[in-house]
Amino acid sequence: MSEWAAEVVVDEGTARRLIEEQFPELRRPSLRLLGEGWDMTVWLVDGAQVFRFPRREIVVPGLERELEVLPRIAPSLPLRIPEPAFRGQPDDGYPWPFYGAPLVAGQEIGQAGLDQAARDALAPELAEFLKVLHSLAPPIELPSDPMGRGDPSVRGPRAREVLARLEEAGAWSAPPGTDEWLTAAEQLPPNADHVLVHGDLHLRHLLVGDLHATGVIDWIDVCRAPRAVDLALYWSLFSDFGRRQFIRVYGELDEADLLRARVLALNLCAILAEYAHAEGVAWLLAEALAGLERTVS
Repeated sequence: MSEWAAEVVVDEGTARRLIEEQFPELRRPSLRLLGEGWDMTVWLVDGAQVFRFPRREIVVPGLERELEVLPRIAPSLPLRIPEPAFRGQPDDGYPWPFYGAPLVAGQEIGQAGLDQAARDALAPELAEFLKVLHSLAPPIELPSDPMGRGDPSVRGPRAREVLARLEEAGAWSAPPGTDEWLTAAEQLPPNADHVLVHGDLHLRHLLVGDLHATGVIDWIDVCRAPRAVDLALYWSLFSDFGRRQFIRVYGELDEADLLRARVLALNLCAILAEYAHAEGVAWLLAEALAGLERTVS
């Protein structure tokens, strides 16, 4: 079985049954599959509500944290995020909680057809969003970087493993010099300055529309961690010009944190590229490979 395969498949029939039984006000809804990732199956209901269903048990604690955190921080943030409005419970046919939230409008960056100048124009908006997010006190007790995303000694070796598989598959090869800065990053000491972070802010989770950022989705990894954990897009989305615009709004960043973020950007883009290559998602593969190029250039 593929490592991307779900433990529980939430097809249209399952989604419809759960929604209709638990939320009578949504009787006979229209359903459209919005997306499937490693962790969630997402259905758009009546063109207005986005329902997220876990595909594997390990992500349930993260979904429960989303339910508690998102409504409390949404009013403070300058971009839209999901705000759970329908809280679903497990039943005999589906083992885990799920939820529905009003649709956050926009497209994934890889589907929006943006050139580099348009991507760089997003830098001040993302910087303002993260500046506010990182200033907020966590509204509940949250784990401290549970995935080690802010630790290059964890993420560096993982990046190397995925990059080796991409090269073996003929999908992408890291340029000379990549090993040197990866090695330098892996020797950095841990950063104990933890703030409230999205936790998994990569190319698929920033939405755009009309040449502006419109929202940030998929908060299942919300936690406390070094701010570098949310800075992967600084490397994988922007050029040097965009990065300067980001710093202008966000404020100066420690060089060590930028190096930590660069390792994470390499790791996340490599994982996305491997997934897209294995599943035949051409547009995502192109976006992930472009993100790798920006990160290492």
